[in-house]
Amino acid sequence: MNYHRRRFLAAGASLAFVPLTAGCADAEPKMTALRGYEMPLESETHERTFMQWPVSLKVYDRASLARVQASIALIANTIARYEPVVMLAGGRDASSARKALSGEVEIWDIPTDDLWCRDSGPTFVRNTAGKLAVAHIRFNGWGGKQAHANDALVAPRVAQRLGLPLLDTGLIGEQGGVEHDGAGTLLAHASCWANPNRNKLTQGEIGTRLLAALGGKKMIWAPGIKGMDITDYHIDALARFVGPAKVLIQLGEEIDPDDPWSVAGHETLRILRTETDAAGRKLEIVQLPDPINIRSNNHDFVASYVNYYVCNGAVIAAQFGDKAADARAKQLLQSLYPGRTVEMLNIDPIGEAGGGIHCATQQQPKAG
Repeated sequence: MNYHRRRFLAAGASLAFVPLTAGCADAEPKMTALRGYEMPLESETHERTFMQWPVSLKVYDRASLARVQASIALIANTIARYEPVVMLAGGRDASSARKALSGEVEIWDIPTDDLWCRDSGPTFVRNTAGKLAVAHIRFNGWGGKQAHANDALVAPRVAQRLGLPLLDTGLIGEQGGVEHDGAGTLLAHASCWANPNRNKLTQGEIGTRLLAALGGKKMIWAPGIKGMDITDYHIDALARFVGPAKVLIQLGEEIDPDDPWSVAGHETLRILRTETDAAGRKLEIVQLPDPINIRSNNHDFVASYVNYYVCNGAVIAAQFGDKAADARAKQLLQSLYPGRTVEMLNIDPIGEAGGGIHCATQQQPKAG
């Protein structure tokens, strides 16, 4: 089974220090008023997509970095055919980004370390008056596992440029670790939230803060796995809300007792089968099997179809070289998102880095 297995920072590389005055992700966060705000479903209309230009040679060697940058450019250029895209790239890094990106992609001078905008980028929420804000889930490099001096400041810097309120959620973590159905139901693996490398709070307290941050009414927890990958098992490579009370999960039919990812994934599935949404409805579960005959031989490769991104008029997903499985995934996504074009991209270098297209993107919803 192939899930988030982002490689850890190379041994011996030091973690970068972020001053407390700059909004340090490692500082104890305080919760501010979030009442009346809600995170819209990803399939609602967007103002734009944000992405991050990866530059860190502490994370990648030069050859790997060039391949990952090419894949990020491919994703950005594809999305730009459907909606505006902003690439975050600071100073001299903007020039290398500009060479790879189409003219439709705008570049903002905001420094970055890595590409994972889902995790370090801004979490946009909207209130009943249609006004946007950023619910600040502070990023600390997945529990201090990777240097993040610039990435820790991406969300507040974007909020500042947009002139939006930055509302502290009282949480450290990543948006890739929580799913919201747009109607009050949240789903997460406890392993990446109720973890002392991020939050020194009880699972109940974290759930309460997540619900307040995203405008949720009900929290569904599954255990997940701690310490097996850099993310501590983000939910968005396993299961996604297609809409209210409807979940897509990528999982084989049989449990492999020797594979901890299979065991944990099936535990999540078992919980979903017994749960209801915030309105008391039984969840509709759509199951998609893993691809088998993939191109990459990388042991840590993430072959997740469900780590797709929904933009205006399209679904941007990965394909892995298993023709039958790729075709099946495309057909299923087309049925789940009628009226949208399904684009299947070869982004293997990002899969080898431990993530996917959803991990690399962040939507800004339209204001009301």
